[in-house]
Amino acid sequence: MKRTRRGRADGDNKDFRVNLPNRESFSPDAAAYNTDPTPGMKFLEGAPDFTAEVRSEGDYGPAAEQAQAEKRRDYFAAGTQVLWDVDLLDPDAVVRVYHAPDSDNPTSYRRGQNAEPEPAIPVWNLAVDDLFDTNE
Repeated sequence: MKRTRRGRADGDNKDFRVNLPNRESFSPDAAAYNTDPTPGMKFLEGAPDFTAEVRSEGDYGPAAEQAQAEKRRDYFAAGTQVLWDVDLLDPDAVVRVYHAPDSDNPTSYRRGQNAEPEPAIPVWNLAVDDLFDTNE
């Protein structure tokens, strides 16, 4: 992005086409990728290098946890390097950071800490407080 002068970051509504047995695309809440997009194409080819998935109301409970784990496995199988799982209902405001290839052992960041997306986005991090604080 700006500091590294490569790639770009996008918010919601950006679609990534992948070729997996059970999935053809991803549409993350936020993503960063180190390739140039194909002009005029609705889908970007391949998985993003970094993705953030913000949980919504239906993303809690045993069945939802299983679905989240399967989605993470798909992201990593397609080539994503780092995935953030942003948990809005956790009282500690938790961001779980999953890294390939050790995608079963996330690092958890809470208020007062900085979450990192390395190696997908070098030399950048974000204060967890900035994800959760609103104009009160």
